[in-house]
Amino acid sequence: MSKPPSHSNPPSDKPSAPDLTDAQLERLRADIEQWAEEAGFQQCGFSSVDTGEHGARLQQWLDAGYHGDMSYMEDHITERGPMRALPDELLPGTLSVISLRMDYMAPGVEVAQHLADKNNAYISRYALGRDYHKLIRKRLTQLGKRIQGAIGELGFRAFVDSAPILERALAEQAGLGWIGKNTMLINRRAGSYFFLGEILTDLPLTPNAKLERDRCGRCTSCLEICPTQAFVGPHILDARRCISYLTIELDGPIPETLRDGIGNRIFGCDDCQIGCPWNRFTKATEEKDFTPRHQLDKATLLELFAWDEDTFLKKTEGMPIRRTGYESWVRNIAVALGNAPKSIEVVEILKHRRGAVSAMVDEHIDWALQKQGSSL
Repeated sequence: MSKPPSHSNPPSDKPSAPDLTDAQLERLRADIEQWAEEAGFQQCGFSSVDTGEHGARLQQWLDAGYHGDMSYMEDHITERGPMRALPDELLPGTLSVISLRMDYMAPGVEVAQHLADKNNAYISRYALGRDYHKLIRKRLTQLGKRIQGAIGELGFRAFVDSAPILERALAEQAGLGWIGKNTMLINRRAGSYFFLGEILTDLPLTPNAKLERDRCGRCTSCLEICPTQAFVGPHILDARRCISYLTIELDGPIPETLRDGIGNRIFGCDDCQIGCPWNRFTKATEEKDFTPRHQLDKATLLELFAWDEDTFLKKTEGMPIRRTGYESWVRNIAVALGNAPKSIEVVEILKHRRGAVSAMVDEHIDWALQKQGSSL
């Protein structure tokens, strides 16, 4: 959900791809799947630029205001509709989209158990290691260049959460899974703990003929587990109530009515994935860069609340966490400390940090002190 940074390679300035026979294109598809595996991706699929009804659904979501302060979601509206649903508007000449996924859950990382101890600081598991944008974009660009080297010429552009594009819709079209009731892409052999990336190309590659059917059935676990009741209904998320939005995207104070629900989650939220039965099939990643840094998968609220801004910037260098900024980081932990078990130690550190960052943070510290049963 976090606002995408500008990480995408510029369009190739070479001529468009040469005409290839159907047999050559089918052979190339098979080669791309093999090269994608060699590049560290767990799955690769192909689709056209057609995102079906997803463009209309996006516009309805925007019209309802569910995007909150994420104004960038409203950008790039064309005469045909939102550019996010139109890859050929994003990159004119695009005929095909290659969608890829990469698992990110590091071996041995606890999820529900760590979250259950309210003294712990819970960070969404995708954000514990190196910033995925840089790693995956590099792999995608290398894959694009390998395709280019095989056929001589190719117009392509690689993206990973870095442009106005409906990556889950395209991945669904490419057969990588189905979009669940929690709006996540779910794969029946791997759950949903994975990143997505895309290569837009002018190659007329045959789209995947077999799409994964929706296997959510009557299950509503993901909707029911949401601590802030952010789901309006199946497939509809009100971002304004989502903990990922509140702890990452939202500038300024977190609405008081939602603070209790945040619990000890200080950057993002995995609850709608924790509640999904398909995540029992989660595969551990082999990517060392996704290994948690500074033992942040085991950190407590007290130790992270003690970080000054220099420590925060140093410890989060090259990580997704840095995008939230120090002020919001301290704000989030203050709320979590208010929700923590009552203790003298928590009260003392809250009082000690009061006045150290900003008036906005102090307001959250005051709320936390009240929750701890302490006067200012």
